[in-house]
Amino acid sequence: MTAGDDYRGKAIEFRAKAQVESNPKQKAEYEHLARAYLRLAEQAERNSQLDATYETPVIKDDTKFKP
Repeated sequence: MTAGDDYRGKAIEFRAKAQVESNPKQKAEYEHLARAYLRLAEQAERNSQLDATYETPVIKDDTKFKP
């Protein structure tokens, strides 16, 4: 299971909570959270398609600098 799948699962949970919530403010908050988790799922999918590697930068020894 990927991170995107996990986020989608949370979105489904929040959407289900919103459907049964009677308090309008709480319902809106659950819907907002569901949308946020769907955005996280989409971002996780985009990130998984990247082939990026991190290389530690080389630090130059500037202590030997003499004017």
